[in-house]
Amino acid sequence: MKTRLFVSGQLINGAELLIEGDRARYLGRVLRLRVGEEITVFNGEGPEWVATIGALTKSTAALRIGESHEAGTESPLKIHLVQGISRGERMDFVVQKATELGVKRITPVLTEYGVVKLDQARGEKRREHWASVATSACEQSGRTRPPLIDAPIRLKDWFGSKPDKVDAELVLTPGAASSLTAIDTPTTEVCLLIGPEGGFSITEHEDAAIAGFDAVSLGPRVLRTETAAVAALSVLQSRWGDLS
Repeated sequence: MKTRLFVSGQLINGAELLIEGDRARYLGRVLRLRVGEEITVFNGEGPEWVATIGALTKSTAALRIGESHEAGTESPLKIHLVQGISRGERMDFVVQKATELGVKRITPVLTEYGVVKLDQARGEKRREHWASVATSACEQSGRTRPPLIDAPIRLKDWFGSKPDKVDAELVLTPGAASSLTAIDTPTTEVCLLIGPEGGFSITEHEDAAIAGFDAVSLGPRVLRTETAAVAALSVLQSRWGDLS
């Protein structure tokens, strides 16, 4: 598999593109690519392009853009993950794996039992960091459209402004009577709500029910938040997405 690189801006068949700074050094010094070798580039709009390295310096790489083509790596099942923010690498892990598993949108939410506290400035920095994690996951996994990652928001506020109802609105709840695999077949879109390390409070579960969310479980065991995200997304994609 060719090296894949996300680049911002417009990509045009036959054009030349100059990569500078860390991205160029990554190609030349880390991957030790050479002039004449091919990589794959994408800009998040759908297609991807084959690009040939035309020149390399210590801090720049000149690419000749070839023909575009569709990668076919985006799932037909649109999953919106609303994830209670967990600490440090746990949240990074969720963003990375959710991207690899084809999630279309990730909304990080601040909850009553969550240990992470973010003001607006720190929240935006975290959003930018998670967006970078998602971009790297796209490069590795073959995706061409990074998921939309929203700025962190309090769960209660999100309930008041959430998008219109989709095919299935689900909240993972240990001990719930219904299994995730027993839901009606969604047509195109699912919204999945997962709590942080401490889970959701009673009030938050009540708010979710009022907002139209159905409680579902993943079986008899209580999973860590990052494990629950990977397991639930895998089930959704294997039953109704592109892992079937």
